[in-house]
Amino acid sequence: MANLTQIRAFATVILAALTLSCSCPRADAGSVTASLWGHLPDGRPVRTFTLTNTHGTRVVLAEYGALLVSVETPDREGRIGHVTLPYRSLEEALSGGVLGSVIGRFANRISGAGFVIDGARHDLESANADGVHIHGGKTGFHRQLWTSRSTEESVTFSLVSEDGHEGYPGKVEVSVTYTLTEDSTLRLAYSGTTTRPTPLSLTNHTYFNLAGSGDILEHELQMDCTEVLAVDTRKVPTGALLSVADTPFDFRKSKSIGRDLGLVEGGGYDHCLVIPRDPLAKPAVLVPFATLRDPVSGRRLVIATTKPGVQIFTANSFNGSPFPRWGGICFETQFYPDSPNRPEFPSCLLRPGVPYEHVTEFRFGGENGVVASDPEAPKSDCLAAAQGH
Repeated sequence: MANLTQIRAFATVILAALTLSCSCPRADAGSVTASLWGHLPDGRPVRTFTLTNTHGTRVVLAEYGALLVSVETPDREGRIGHVTLPYRSLEEALSGGVLGSVIGRFANRISGAGFVIDGARHDLESANADGVHIHGGKTGFHRQLWTSRSTEESVTFSLVSEDGHEGYPGKVEVSVTYTLTEDSTLRLAYSGTTTRPTPLSLTNHTYFNLAGSGDILEHELQMDCTEVLAVDTRKVPTGALLSVADTPFDFRKSKSIGRDLGLVEGGGYDHCLVIPRDPLAKPAVLVPFATLRDPVSGRRLVIATTKPGVQIFTANSFNGSPFPRWGGICFETQFYPDSPNRPEFPSCLLRPGVPYEHVTEFRFGGENGVVASDPEAPKSDCLAAAQGH
């Protein structure tokens, strides 16, 4: 028979095992999980990462394009539903579009098919017939496979853009870290370095629809922006900043997105607004500037950024395949469009030895704060679809 010492030792092992099992995180605690999404045409694998918190918020990310594939949050009844326009497969992401992609080297438009830095002219590839280069070109960052690493609450995607890529000078190394907090804030922290002076303006091109379907015309939007950039027929800034007062761009008081949309030339919003900042504040200070609400679902989104401008775009050209016209709205926080050719605009020029840093936060919730999911409510199938299950 076992002696008393052996029995006590055995009991200690069992107790330790039970204690360890009880101290492990619960299944509904915040977590990050990885899954194979598919393969690129050249055979390289692409993974997705799913971030979750205990309130039912789920975020799916992908290595291709550093994509924000989808976001799901509870409505006022606790029912989970997606609040972005998601890619449901890697094949959809490869077929075109920029839904949820990280854009670079330069978000939005650069006129004249290039720019001058320190007296040297740099011609950009992928300029259209009007000489406008947009979203980093045909092989911009949204068309690249990023490397990834994850922690318990975040995923970091990294990319190296070689000197001369799409005509941009300097070897640039960039990263974006997505973090989902317990209060349902999705934080995007961008960083970058360069070996030669180069323009750098990164953003994310996610389309939000807090209702989960239909259009966003009845969504209510409030923005603190008092000025909008004037543009020409190519949607390139003229250099003038116009007051939003008595124009369709005045969202200082909350109003439905559709109320004045018909008055906007081009059939909807696709314009850069100036985010008001305290001139004495440090560049790293986050400024909350916009609140989006869906009166039907009760969902709310507050947006804050360190960037000087935001391009709002209401999916004016969507045609129902797969999303309807005005099916979502983008808030592309960025430097002003055509900044490389506009010395009067905030400078987007990154020089060696000076790090690029930019943070944008998307804070999800309801009328009275964070909304928790109902454990008995049916779950959305968006997550499984995004992961290719």
